[in-house]
Amino acid sequence: MAVAPGTAERARHWDEVYQRLDETRVSWFEPEPAFSVALLDELGVGPGLSVVDIGAGAARLVDALLARGFGDLTALDVSDEGMAQARRRLGRNAGRVRWVAADVRSWHPGRRFDVWHDRAVFHFLTEPADRDRYLAVLAGALSAGGRVVIGTFAGDGPPRCSGLPVARYSPAALVSVLGDEFEVVRTCRQEHRTPAGVVQPFTWLAARRRR
Repeated sequence: MAVAPGTAERARHWDEVYQRLDETRVSWFEPEPAFSVALLDELGVGPGLSVVDIGAGAARLVDALLARGFGDLTALDVSDEGMAQARRRLGRNAGRVRWVAADVRSWHPGRRFDVWHDRAVFHFLTEPADRDRYLAVLAGALSAGGRVVIGTFAGDGPPRCSGLPVARYSPAALVSVLGDEFEVVRTCRQEHRTPAGVVQPFTWLAARRRR
């Protein structure tokens, strides 16, 4: 798969965001990834499974999973700046995570994962071709019977984030785009409060791959 169009521009954009703001000031900051962890628990995800966090940036899911004893963790982001903040925060524990600076739309993981988690990327893919690329990588990277947790802006969420347009999803729309290959375990709504006190509604989906 060739490098996806606009990769360099996306990397520069997110580099600039993280150079301007530390992790606790970005709108998506949460001190504890409670929804992510709850949905992983509902899918029966335990420390023996491999997890890739798509659009990890400086988010704290890796911290939470390391604390639970997970040993096969991969963090991916188009920009390394946010992940650098996470590595500094984790200190020596950063060596227990595989850090990948890549555009998920053209990523070649070279392996399969048991769990795919994404709270940060999918709603930024506003073009059908980009969504198709993402879903193709997901299909190739996820093991048979693998689990997926995806969070996106809800239908009444903001139309833009960090200066970029976003796609918004109802639970039914998110289920539809994932397709029949997956058995949906749960959809739910989160009203995330940003560090500035603004409420941003999210739609969450947890699913298992059928084969």
